[in-house]
Amino acid sequence: MPTLLADAGSGSGDPDLGLLKAVNGLAADAPGWLDSLVAWTAEYGILLGLAAIGLTAWLSARRRPDAPVAVASVLWAPLAVAIAELANLPISKLVDRPRPFVTHPELDVLVPGKEDTLSFVSDHSAMSMGIAVALFLVNRRLGLAAGALALLQGFCRLFVGVHYPTDVLGGYALATAVVLLLAPIAMAVLVPLCHALSRGALRPLVVARASAADSGRRRQSAPSGRRSGRRAGRDRDRGRDHEPDHESDLAA
Repeated sequence: MPTLLADAGSGSGDPDLGLLKAVNGLAADAPGWLDSLVAWTAEYGILLGLAAIGLTAWLSARRRPDAPVAVASVLWAPLAVAIAELANLPISKLVDRPRPFVTHPELDVLVPGKEDTLSFVSDHSAMSMGIAVALFLVNRRLGLAAGALALLQGFCRLFVGVHYPTDVLGGYALATAVVLLLAPIAMAVLVPLCHALSRGALRPLVVARASAADSGRRRQSAPSGRRSGRRAGRDRDRGRDHEPDHESDLAA
């Protein structure tokens, strides 16, 4: 059956295949330990790094004044990734593009066992970019860090020989579209949910417990405020004591 996306079989005239071979060719010249490291990074390492960034974003969001809204934004990241992965199921079957090493056995494949899976779009690239874009909406610094990992993920997928460059770009585009287009609907549901959780037993998941220093400052400020109020009251009383008795003056 012909595929919607070309299998890059025209050789040197195809920039998609040319870029793949250029990056994958680095694996042939690299030492074995580096190939193994990149293969592990491409399959698991970057996803673990993104999970750590997501955890950091959640911990940071719980300390913000708008904690329920911030936590809802962080929660949208894994949900958006799940939706993107579900959307990719019919897309990959519709495009029906085999893995590049199936058509081009000369490629150096570092991650075996993917012969029976489809190439477009790259699941790993979609997951990485989905997390990056969603986190960027709530925390730019962490979002940029996740974005750097997402770009590295795309490079690694080419290095290990399991995706064309257009597979990676397709994953980026799919995840970005899902995150941005569905964010208003998702936040309309997640923000009230997080507000409700912040008022119940699951409040620590949404709002961080105040630190001892913050509690101490609040305790110190409250008595000082009461003392200031009492001093103001005494000053008013003294002022009334020193007011002239106009009725007595008139009687005299």
